[in-house]
Amino acid sequence: MRSPAVRPSLAVVACAALLFTAGCSSEDGGDPPKRATSAPSSGGSGGSGSASPRAGDVPPAKGSVSVVRTVTEDLKSPWGLAPLPEKDLLVSSRDEGTIIRVDTETGKKTELGAVPGVAPGGEGGLLGLALSPAYASDHMVYAYFTTASDNRVARMQYDEKKPSGEQLGAPDTVFKGIPKGTNHNGGRIAFGPDGLLYVGTGETYRTELAQDKKSTGGKILRLTPEGEPAPGNPFGDSPVYSYGHRNVQGLAWDEDKRLWASEFGQDTWDELNHIVAGDNYGWPDAEGKSGDSGYHDPIAQWHTQDASPSGIAYAKGSIWMAGLRGERLWRIPLDGAKAAHDPQDFLNGKYGRLRTVVAAGGDKLWLVTSETDTRGTPGSGDDRILELKVS
Repeated sequence: MRSPAVRPSLAVVACAALLFTAGCSSEDGGDPPKRATSAPSSGGSGGSGSASPRAGDVPPAKGSVSVVRTVTEDLKSPWGLAPLPEKDLLVSSRDEGTIIRVDTETGKKTELGAVPGVAPGGEGGLLGLALSPAYASDHMVYAYFTTASDNRVARMQYDEKKPSGEQLGAPDTVFKGIPKGTNHNGGRIAFGPDGLLYVGTGETYRTELAQDKKSTGGKILRLTPEGEPAPGNPFGDSPVYSYGHRNVQGLAWDEDKRLWASEFGQDTWDELNHIVAGDNYGWPDAEGKSGDSGYHDPIAQWHTQDASPSGIAYAKGSIWMAGLRGERLWRIPLDGAKAAHDPQDFLNGKYGRLRTVVAAGGDKLWLVTSETDTRGTPGSGDDRILELKVS
């Protein structure tokens, strides 16, 4: 458990000084909430999509979460998480620019090495991780990170036979030029069921970038493993897959290969979106459900103090969403491409800010806390990886 001490959020100071005219909502949106024993019901459902679930596949309105164990502790600014075929985990440190391997049986941490060129600052640094679809043969690890000039994606070969700290090969940049800023750098990457690389980006507080299809800011990108615009993308030879996003940090697919994404709102609504190629998700003209036929409405939305969502995962018929400012894990049960029931929350305030959640097979999830990212109130053992059992 974390320390019950509460400190003023540094985001408040930063926003007041630097972002007065832009609104004050980045990764946690303001003051941290008071520690709570139960959560208000603040989620909603509804949205788009016509795909129908198979009979009996709609999950019940109420699920459950239990913490099976703490896998490891004392992580520093953990952000990305990539499960290895051997069941161990690769974890990125946003601020230290390193990747470590965690033994899921013992919790032992081994450093692979540092990623050259990482320039941490604000919400930037070494962010998302993903394994190559051909990892069994090429041992390539993909990383999204902030440099002095941009955000980019590079891949590095992981050689376990080399000494600790020297196991990462030289980075091969596959995509660069994504806008960078103090905040709203996006950062989640994932390979989809189609073997293509999806990249969630932010608009770096330049709201006009989200609607500019020539910019890669405020988008979901779809690339080949070599970093080229994927064949069949909706805008010709552009890497843009969807647009009108504020800051995407969660990507996941359900069992029917539908893509879902979480998105930070500004002052009013955070979102869970069903992503359709070529669709416009409304930012900055719409935040949350607008009812405007020109924008794709979210299937669920939350007040920013209850969520500020980062990573998402799919398991047991639901999307599971990690909340930073909300300090809780949300369950959104699905009925095809819409929410089956109102969202349900768990772990409210028990482990602090939650950054990343990843499916661990069956009814298990890996969950990463985020108390050491300069906006939390770290206690003994922070940050940590938890193993959860869900239904």
